[in-house]
Amino acid sequence: MTIFRFAPIAGAAVLAAASISAAAAAEVTGLWSTAGARAQVRITPCGSELCGSIVALTQPNDPETGRPQTDKNNADPARRNRPLVGVRVLLGMKPDGQNKWTGRIYDAQNGKTVSGSISLNGARSLKLEGCALGGMICRSQAWTRVE
Repeated sequence: MTIFRFAPIAGAAVLAAASISAAAAAEVTGLWSTAGARAQVRITPCGSELCGSIVALTQPNDPETGRPQTDKNNADPARRNRPLVGVRVLLGMKPDGQNKWTGRIYDAQNGKTVSGSISLNGARSLKLEGCALGGMICRSQAWTRVE
């Protein structure tokens, strides 16, 4: 409380920064189509962070078994039979500058979790970048807003 009494400008700046972060997070939240439109991911607030989960797949069933696609490439054998729909792929994304969040990204194609970021590039475009080996190997892709 003392900070606000002696430094009302600093207190106002903190409140303004918090409202800007909340507004930016609101812009990135929603439904996004992944590269190649293979899946749709819903980005939502998770406390003070953002997270994203697969909510739909273009090919929801495994062509070989006819059953729902599973997380068959997960490094943890106990998770390989869980359905892909519902799997969280964006983990602990924290604000890291204007329209950028950093955290971890789970890649269901190879079953690995890497450090990564998401950056809002306009109202309908999101850049996702994941890096392994301390940033030595990075991949990025563009996602498109669905809603």
